[in-house]
Amino acid sequence: MKKHLVLGLTVLVGLFSACKKQEALQVAECIEYPEITKRFGYVLDDYEVVQDTVHSGESFGFIMDHNGVERSTVFEISNKVKDSFNVARINIGKPYTILKSKDSLHKVKAFIYEQNKVDYTVIDLSDSIYAHNEHKKVVVKRKVLNGIIESSLSEAIQKDHGSAYLTHLIAGIYQWNIDFFRIQRGDRFKVIYYDKYLEDGTYVGVKGVEAAVFEHNGVPFYGFEYEIPEDKTALTSYYDDKAKSLQSFFLKAPLQFSRISSRYAPRRFHPVLKRWKSHKGTDYAAPRGTPIWSTANGTIEKAGYTKGNGNYVKVRHNNKYSTQYLHMSKILVKKGQTVKQGQVIGRVGSTGYATGPHVCYRFWVNGRQVDPFRHKLPSAKDLPTTYKENYFKYITPLKEELDHIPFKEINNIKQQITNEVTVAKPHANEGLEVTTRAL
Repeated sequence: MKKHLVLGLTVLVGLFSACKKQEALQVAECIEYPEITKRFGYVLDDYEVVQDTVHSGESFGFIMDHNGVERSTVFEISNKVKDSFNVARINIGKPYTILKSKDSLHKVKAFIYEQNKVDYTVIDLSDSIYAHNEHKKVVVKRKVLNGIIESSLSEAIQKDHGSAYLTHLIAGIYQWNIDFFRIQRGDRFKVIYYDKYLEDGTYVGVKGVEAAVFEHNGVPFYGFEYEIPEDKTALTSYYDDKAKSLQSFFLKAPLQFSRISSRYAPRRFHPVLKRWKSHKGTDYAAPRGTPIWSTANGTIEKAGYTKGNGNYVKVRHNNKYSTQYLHMSKILVKKGQTVKQGQVIGRVGSTGYATGPHVCYRFWVNGRQVDPFRHKLPSAKDLPTTYKENYFKYITPLKEELDHIPFKEINNIKQQITNEVTVAKPHANEGLEVTTRAL
C-alpha cells in the first residue's frame, strides 16, 4: 500500500512538473519582440526621426538651423563634406531624413539626403563629421512586352504597362531603320528588357533592352544589344540578326518626336532681328524642358552663354565633325566632359535670340557649317568579322525566344499584315515575367 502511494505521488509530481514545463514553453512561445526598423544603415528606433522634403526657398543651412544646429557647425559641415557632397545643391522636392538623439538635447546625429529612389548621401554627425554616398539595393527583373500599333508607339507601350523611358529606348534602337512618324496601324513589336526595383517592391526604372523585333509593314527588324567582350573600351551597341549595326554615327535629330520649325537656309527673315540673313541651322520646336541630346559620341568643346545663342553647347566629335545646340533653358554638361550618343546635354528653352521654345541644331564639317540633311553622313561600323561567330552564338537563343513570343493582333483589323507568322506557345518563354508597372 505504501509503495502504491509513493508511486502515485511520484506520477502526480511528474505530471505537475511536465504541465509547468509545458506552460512555461507556451508562455515563451507567446513572447513578441518589437520589429526593428533599419534604414540608411541606422536603427531608426534609436533616434527621434524627422522626415520631410526640401521646400522652395530652403537651403541646407536653413534646414539645419530649423533643427537646432548652430551656424558655425553648418559652416564646418559644409567644409568637411565638400569632397563628397555639395550642400548648396540640394533640390526642391527631394526627401531628407534627420536623426536626433532621444534625450532632452535632441541633438542632430545624421542628415540623409535622397538624390533619387536609389542614391542617397549620409552626413554623419555622431562623433566626427563625415559624409558618404550610398546606394539602395536594386533587384533587376527580366521581362517581356509585346504590343501592336493602333495610334503611336508610346500609346502601344503604355497600354501594355510599359514606361515612357522604354518607349524612348525602343525608338532609339530603331530610329535609323523605322520612321516612327510613319508607322502603320498593325505594326507590332516584341521586346525583352530589364526593370529595376528596390527590395520593398518600389519600381525604379528600366535598366535596358536586351533584344527586340519590330515588324513594320510586314518586315521584321531585329535588334540585339551586344558589347565586344575583349574590348573594354567599346560601347554597347545594337546589331540586327545579320550582325549589321542598327546605329548610325549621328542621330537624325537632337531630340525626340519634335517638328522642324525652320530649316537650314542661305537667306531667311530673322523673327527677332527683323532682317534677312542666313540661317545655318535646323530649328526643332518642342515644349520647354524637353531633353536635348548629343547626336554622336564626343567631347564638350563649349558650354556657356552668348547674347544671340543664349545657353548653348558645342560638341566636338572628331577632327572632322562638330555639332552645336542653341537656346537651351538649362545646360547639363561642362566643358571637357565626354558624352555618348543620345546622352542628355541640356533642355529646350528660348534663351538668346528666340521667339519661342526650340533648339537650333548646327552642324560643322571641317570647320564649315553645313545642312546635315543634305550632307552625306558617316554610318556606324558593322560588327567586325572577328567577333561574328561569338555574336551569332549569343543571339541564337535570344532570337528563338523572340520568335516564340506570340505577336498581338488588332481585333477586326481591315488591312491584313503581310508575312504574318503564327507561332506556338514556347517552353522558352516560361518563367519570363510580364510588365506590371509603369514609370
